[in-house]
Amino acid sequence: MSGASIPPAAPTDSDLSGLSLSHDLRAPLRVIDGFARILKEDYGHTLDKRGNDHLDRILAATQRMGSMIDVLMGLAQIGAQPLQRRPVDLSALAQRILDDLQHSEPHRLVAVEIQPGLVRWGDPDLLGRVMENLLGNAWKYSSRSADACISFKGAPHPSGRTAFQIRDNGVGFDMRLVGQLFAPFQRLHSASDFPGHGVGLVTVKRIIERHGGEVGAQGEPGQGSMFWFTVAERAIDKATGG
Repeated sequence: MSGASIPPAAPTDSDLSGLSLSHDLRAPLRVIDGFARILKEDYGHTLDKRGNDHLDRILAATQRMGSMIDVLMGLAQIGAQPLQRRPVDLSALAQRILDDLQHSEPHRLVAVEIQPGLVRWGDPDLLGRVMENLLGNAWKYSSRSADACISFKGAPHPSGRTAFQIRDNGVGFDMRLVGQLFAPFQRLHSASDFPGHGVGLVTVKRIIERHGGEVGAQGEPGQGSMFWFTVAERAIDKATGG
């Protein structure tokens, strides 16, 4: 059973529409970007400051749009990627990810608590993306806490499974807006305060659902947040039924 591979899932309607939309948008976007650059290079010297500012805004917008198309493509491909099943040491993953984050920002002092021995069957690549997104968010949104702390633990879930919980004492969020967390390009904090595309949690949700699990969150403004997810014991792929 170790290392068994589930065939790629047939693309869903949403996957196909995302792929189609991505391809349809790229061609006109390249045209807009190309002509804006020509105007900037060949005629920028004849425009006043306001005219050049408009062109700069057009170029910046095309770059943002291109980035969003790349994100849509990535989301669509999650459903088609074959699901590999093997034991995944989530505790070891959490330690590695947090070690890397600490190494990238050595000036930050973050208290870390990781429950050892949390292992679950699933796709190591995809579950790694889940952990990177959730722990990366915990790291990012606790960056303004003088005594930042992040924990990864397991707790009982009403389904009888283990809920894997990632907590932080960062900026938190208003629970009235919790429904927006897992929607594409929806952000509860401005990009100028905390950079990002607003699709990390959408990615998490899709991956966990493919593993037959659930994902949720709790938070309070200024008091941090807790994100949790479950994984089916045998990592049943809901996209294929396998």
